[in-house]
Amino acid sequence: MLEVEDVHARYGSVTALSGVSLRVEPGELIALVGANGAGKSTVLRAISGLVRPHQGKITFDGQRIDRRPPGAIVRLGVSHCPEARKIWPQMTVAENLEMGAYVRRDRTGVAATHERMLERFPRLRERRQQLAGTLSGGEQQMLAIARALMSAPKLVLFDEPSLGLSPILVQEVVSIIRDIYRDGVTVLLVEQNVNMALRLAQRAYVLETGRVAVSGRSEDLLKDESLLKAYLGGR
Repeated sequence: MLEVEDVHARYGSVTALSGVSLRVEPGELIALVGANGAGKSTVLRAISGLVRPHQGKITFDGQRIDRRPPGAIVRLGVSHCPEARKIWPQMTVAENLEMGAYVRRDRTGVAATHERMLERFPRLRERRQQLAGTLSGGEQQMLAIARALMSAPKLVLFDEPSLGLSPILVQEVVSIIRDIYRDGVTVLLVEQNVNMALRLAQRAYVLETGRVAVSGRSEDLLKDESLLKAYLGGR
């Protein structure tokens, strides 16, 4: 489904990625973990078209996407739930959800997806006419996830979905991501909570300073104490 091949990216003169390669098969839940500054978010931004690689290739469903604009990539079926939520605070919950479906033209389908999101996230139904900026942190994260699903994606990129949330809300996010995966949506998860990410995913890639240092089955990585200590600072 997704192939990232020898991707290099930089911000100005600063190198962020130095030859990252990874693959995600249909129906998988894959984790991308590593220390702060390892390049995890840049990988997602390159996939979704927010960062243009200066070398390498990214392919989704057999189509090369690394030179396409973000809107075209969303239309192909890739949705990005960004770090720090990035909701529109001066728009209502309902308007934020509508913006998540901006590439769709099937209005009946959009309305049905909107209703499913309100069923999945009851607190958003209660607050659908409330300004998004007035929501709690957990509610904003629910809105960011629901907005990402409004485009009816084949693949969702999650960037640090547990960031800044209480332990109880982290468990709620875990449950939501697991449900999304069980519904047949493929997931690529970037997460600082290594234990959580590896327990959710089937396979994982460990990034270190813009490169894939290690990859393998999540259960094997979880058992490797020396690897966790070397690349991830322990559990």
